[in-house]
Amino acid sequence: MFFKKKTLEDFSAQREGSGMKRTLSTLDLTFLGIGGIIGSGVFVLTGIGAARYAGPGIVLSFVAAGLLCMLVGLAYAELASLIPAAGSAYAYTFASLGEGMAFLCGWSLIIGYIVTASAVAVGFSAYFSGMMASLGMEIPKALLTTAPEGGIINLPAVIITLLIGVILAHGTKESSRLNAILISLTLCAIVGYIVVTTPHMDIAKNMDPFLPFGAAGIMTGAAVVFFSFMGFDTVATSAEECKTPEKSLPIGIIASVFVCLCIYAVVAFVLTATVNYADLDRADPVAYCLRLIGYPGFANLVTVGILFGMITTLIVYIFGQARVFYAMSRDGFLPKAMANIHPKYGTPYFITLVGSVIIAFIAGCVPMLYIVELANTGVLAAFFIVFVGLIALRRNSPDLPRTFTFPMLYVLAPIGMAVFLYLIWALSLVTNITFIVLMVLGFFFYNAYAPSHRCWESKK
Repeated sequence: MFFKKKTLEDFSAQREGSGMKRTLSTLDLTFLGIGGIIGSGVFVLTGIGAARYAGPGIVLSFVAAGLLCMLVGLAYAELASLIPAAGSAYAYTFASLGEGMAFLCGWSLIIGYIVTASAVAVGFSAYFSGMMASLGMEIPKALLTTAPEGGIINLPAVIITLLIGVILAHGTKESSRLNAILISLTLCAIVGYIVVTTPHMDIAKNMDPFLPFGAAGIMTGAAVVFFSFMGFDTVATSAEECKTPEKSLPIGIIASVFVCLCIYAVVAFVLTATVNYADLDRADPVAYCLRLIGYPGFANLVTVGILFGMITTLIVYIFGQARVFYAMSRDGFLPKAMANIHPKYGTPYFITLVGSVIIAFIAGCVPMLYIVELANTGVLAAFFIVFVGLIALRRNSPDLPRTFTFPMLYVLAPIGMAVFLYLIWALSLVTNITFIVLMVLGFFFYNAYAPSHRCWESKK
């Protein structure tokens, strides 16, 4: 059964019987993707990535990571138009490589989702506490830092995560409307930041040297900021809640990655041209930049927009992890209760709430840098498997009805796979060992749990 594949008929039957409400349009999906991408890295990792890994070259790190994600987005577009099923990379791997690899891909994707959402929640806490401090309402440090960092718990990160989990459990369409509103406010804040900060740029002073850590720093920085683009995966996980998935999914995926790539590059350039990279080793670099150039009031206003952006990102990641959990539990690889759909709201409410609790625990108790690196490893591994699966599916089933086709697959996909392996290698040894241990645990869980609980049956 490790190599047993699902057919398109299997996915179609599951989609018809899922009980999920199909309410999402192409525009909803595009905003969902932008919401998942826009708040996860640019507001948090730009400063840390510049200070520790790439210097002003962090601009190129974002571009490199974004272009790589464009390649993954093209792969997703072909697969999503062919297999409109919840679970994204998990579902695609099930159709192309079989059950066992699908489980490991889904396991890796879940790690990426949960840990990435935790990183965003920590970033939210940093901006929120900074804004409150500037207003004279400082939150005790013990409630903003984890125990390994000398505190007790990151309380704002815990509270916002649990609150969003409750909102998502109450309906997909409602949360997508909130998402669209918050994204619009976030984009206004970004435009305001760029307009106010641009006159204060000193390129000659702050961007020389441009690559203080050498050319290798660009790729190391790309490895660290890569998860910033992961949000587009959530577009694919929502396939069973789309009105027209074959049309909407490719457009939503590609459009959201391209828009956010442009935004990331501009914001990173303006930030590192205004403030010396060595001073940006903090989780709230954009607000810090505005306060440094003499706009504390405007910094708070922009911070509100940034907080909205982080809320949208948390919405998207908690939404996405619940759909991957749902897809895997529906097939019997995780406890069946995780696939329960709320009779009124039509959402996988149980795993949405459970996932929120797990994310809140990590955000509240684990230091930021450990979270970021582990998130990247999980995402990079899952995307690597997607490329392998797409090549296998193209070779084994060339006549399937594709509404979108990845261009130059046999040239671009191997390049993307090689870069993924390099980026994984560029992360710390401790992070990669931790990820390997988690994957080994997942493999043992699959072999112990799946044989007696497997409940999917192929039509062929």
